Amino acid sequence: MILSIYVPFACDIPAQRYRCDYCYHGNDSPPHGLRSDYSAMKMTSKPAHSAGFPALRVLILVTGLALAACAWYAFSHWLHRDSDVTWFPPTSSCNLHAAPCSATLGDKGRITFAVQANGRIDALEILPLEVEVDGVTATQVEVDFIGRDMDLGLHRFALSAGAPGHFQGHGQVGICTQSVMPWRARVILETAEGKVGSWFDFDVIRS
Repeated sequence: MILSIYVPFACDIPAQRYRCDYCYHGNDSPPHGLRSDYSAMKMTSKPAHSAGFPALRVLILVTGLALAACAWYAFSHWLHRDSDVTWFPPTSSCNLHAAPCSATLGDKGRITFAVQANGRIDALEILPLEVEVDGVTATQVEVDFIGRDMDLGLHRFALSAGAPGHFQGHGQVGICTQSVMPWRARVILETAEGKVGSWFDFDVIRS
């Protein structure tokens, strides 16, 4: 076997030109001494591809956000817990869309609750709320809206004191996921003897 040696000589390798002492053509393999160098040149001539954002990091991020949302939901319920409220069921039904509703708090007085909704309470609308308190002194009044048949979260709104026994503020009913969503408005009074409250049921029709 005769091996031709020619120095210098330029061999064409795809994408780059390299100077070499031994040349070969076609499908012939390079001489033994040049195989490792040629492999190294082939490897270094490949373009580097930038790695995309790892899917594992996305999964960790989504999981973290979900856990944070669950923690905030639980904290919100703990913050607005009502286990220390003495509840007095309403003694009569009423249409909260159209008129004020009243309830007797045992021997602790009476409350009247009104929603200024122009005849219809709609979801996501800012609603003026008014509470009249008779027969008991309330230092603070809150109104919350909760779903009657499903957990829709707790929407609690603190009212401001105006004239004696009169509290007012604004609230909002959450978005409806059904054509008719049953809600409950709960009125909670802070008194010297503790918290007392009652509730009024109403339905919201999805528009």
